[in-house]
This record gives sequence, C-alpha cells and structure tokens, in this order.
Amino acid sequence: MDLAPVHEESVAQLADLFHLLGDPTRLRIVLACVAAPIAVSGIAATLALSSSLVSHHLRLLRAARIVKAERQGKQVFYSTADAHISGVLRDMLEHIAEPSTGNDV
Repeated sequence: MDLAPVHEESVAQLADLFHLLGDPTRLRIVLACVAAPIAVSGIAATLALSSSLVSHHLRLLRAARIVKAERQGKQVFYSTADAHISGVLRDMLEHIAEPSTGNDV
C-alpha cells in the first residue's frame, strides 16, 4: 500500500481516530467488542465501569465508525465496525508483543 502522498483531510481524520483510541478506557471498550458483539452491561461488568460511562464512550466510538450497534430485542450489542478496526488493533498488539531487535536508536 502506497501511503504517500496523503491528503491533509485524511491526516486530520486519522489523527482524530487515533486520539479517540488513545484514551485507555475507550481502547479497553473497543477491545471488549472485538471477539463478539457485547451489550453495554457486559462491557461495564467486564471492565468494572459504570454503564453510563460505557454508553458515553460508545457514543463517541460509534460517531467515529469504530464500533457499530445492533439491536437484539431490548438490548443493543456492540462490535467493531469492520475488519479494518480489528485488524489495526491486532497488528498493534502484535507489534508491542515483539521483542526489541536491538536496532532501536
């Protein structure tokens, strides 16, 4: 994939996306949504957060198309918006798990 040149608008959108994912609570919420769709109450219980806080962050994440919502009966289940989001997270987790090569300057 050729990344150059990148339009300024794309750079700004990407910076906004990384800013949203840079918040540890939001990142934990997105990671909770990767494996399978999960309800707000499930996210809150898993992460020991209030449902209102989880809902607040999910609104921001939905607006940025990082997560998507699907209603099933009376509950709404959240999952990552697409394979791009889960792929980026998977790649970055693999990156931080790699041992240093010693070539770092």
